[in-house]
Amino acid sequence: MDYNQLDEDIILHYISDNNLNAEPTGSGLYYVINSTGNGEFPNINSLVTVAYKGTLTDGTTFDQSSSNGITFPLSNVIQGWQEGIPLFSEGGSGILLIPSALGYGSQSVGNIPENSVLIFELTLLNVD
Repeated sequence: MDYNQLDEDIILHYISDNNLNAEPTGSGLYYVINSTGNGEFPNINSLVTVAYKGTLTDGTTFDQSSSNGITFPLSNVIQGWQEGIPLFSEGGSGILLIPSALGYGSQSVGNIPENSVLIFELTLLNVD
């Protein structure tokens, strides 16, 4: 099965259903910038603090931070975040629509089923 094509179809359907103005990056990742922010842009070596809510395409929330966010090295997270977070500057917010290949792939993690498209609403609070 071609999960890249399947995920693309799922993401495009989700974008349409939710009237999102999403842009593709070319890797399968789509993103929506609600606010660009006005601070520093992170890179793979940055320590970032992100407030987020992660859902599946059916609306099930699988993870959520507090409004204070969670701080972590960008190099330690899923590929979709490594590619998507640097699209925002400090103070920026939006949505990342991450295909399974840039998420957890064929592994199920916690209450995330294998081959899941991940939707993250996020705000980039701080970049170090």
